[in-house]
Amino acid sequence: MELDYATNEPKMEKDHSESVNQLLPEVEQLVSSGNLHQALEKLHALEKKTRASADLWSTTKLVETVVDICGKSNEWVLLEQEVTLLAKKHGQLKQAIAKMIQRAMTFVDKTPDEDTRVQFIEALRKVTEGKIHVEVERARLTRMRVEVYEKHGMIKEACDTLQEIQVETYGSMDRREKTDFILEQMRLCLAKRDYVRMAIISHKINPKYFEREGTEDLKLRFYELMIQYDLHEEDYLEACRHYQQVYKTKCISEDVQRWPMVLQNVVLYLILSPYGNEQKDMLERIKLDHNLEKLELCAQLVRSFTTMELTRWPAVEALYGGEFRRTDVFSSETDEGHKRWMALRDRVIEHNIRVIAGYYGRAKIRRLTELLDLPADDVEKFLAKAVVGGTIYARIDRPAGIVSFEKPSDGEDQLNVWTSDVGRLLSLVEKTTHLIAKEEIVSKIAKAIN
Repeated sequence: MELDYATNEPKMEKDHSESVNQLLPEVEQLVSSGNLHQALEKLHALEKKTRASADLWSTTKLVETVVDICGKSNEWVLLEQEVTLLAKKHGQLKQAIAKMIQRAMTFVDKTPDEDTRVQFIEALRKVTEGKIHVEVERARLTRMRVEVYEKHGMIKEACDTLQEIQVETYGSMDRREKTDFILEQMRLCLAKRDYVRMAIISHKINPKYFEREGTEDLKLRFYELMIQYDLHEEDYLEACRHYQQVYKTKCISEDVQRWPMVLQNVVLYLILSPYGNEQKDMLERIKLDHNLEKLELCAQLVRSFTTMELTRWPAVEALYGGEFRRTDVFSSETDEGHKRWMALRDRVIEHNIRVIAGYYGRAKIRRLTELLDLPADDVEKFLAKAVVGGTIYARIDRPAGIVSFEKPSDGEDQLNVWTSDVGRLLSLVEKTTHLIAKEEIVSKIAKAIN
């Protein structure tokens, strides 16, 4: 049988559309009189001829009619059997199978009870298994099955079932539906607490897709899921970046009820992030945001971390505690909120250590305990952490109780300093010589004139 490359189906050898049009009224009459099986026999007999002749329109019409009369008659077991049988027929046309499955899916919501619904969905999933031409239908059926699992609290089964579908490889699925499906996989992985797989699945979505119009709802869902993951991993810098993407979303930035909370979260998670070049750069850039001044406490907090001045923790706690402890970030009612509040204390102390290292060459530990409001043991612990992190240089002389912040220079650095000093000296000598020669010439000219 010759292949039609336009449809990727065998070429039609004979047109049976007239026979189909004649048979359908007769079938309707038989069904209305209660002779369902007789009607199915007539449909199967003609379907065999249309399939053998590769008549796509006629075959599709007949298989859809089989599905319709079984579904409308509420013969659910018979409907499952007929769909399975027609899909397995030798030489069955792929497009006819796809149309039949699509028509059968319209009856899923019409099933009388949940058990029948689940059984019907599973039957259709079995028919579509391994068939590329109905991969989209299989994905949709799987999602229906997952909804039932989730309804009964079977999160593990729901997550595992949805993971079977690799929609990122489906060329026939719409990009929006594909993204929505992957977001659902991410959500279930979070519900299952499978954070490793959730992170892997998140890479299947290209954030540039959210720059298109009409994708704001998907964008917000994606970043909401990513923020949940970031907070579980305590990666506050990533949480800040994702909140920034939410803040830049048009529907958020234009909503005066929503953007203040999002911007506040951007600031708080940025402050909680470990110190580094990127964190410092983001602080300087967010300081320029004109909306920040509308959030007075957040603006003050950013200024205190971008100014080389000491910020005493008791003062910070008194100034910001009342307001920030009521937020979700530092909620006093949750363990996570208390943990982040303690993390803020650590960031304040680390900032103060950097300020001290910038102004002091040497300092006594007793003096540092006063400046940092910490006992001596905690001072050493925070100093060691800052040194290991590479943010400062410090050496502790425990017997003397002195901390040195001056980094000793090696021989090469010392030679560079001397070379620079000698270069400046020679430059000054040359300049002085030039000025003396100039004065001598001016003096000779003045004497010659007189």
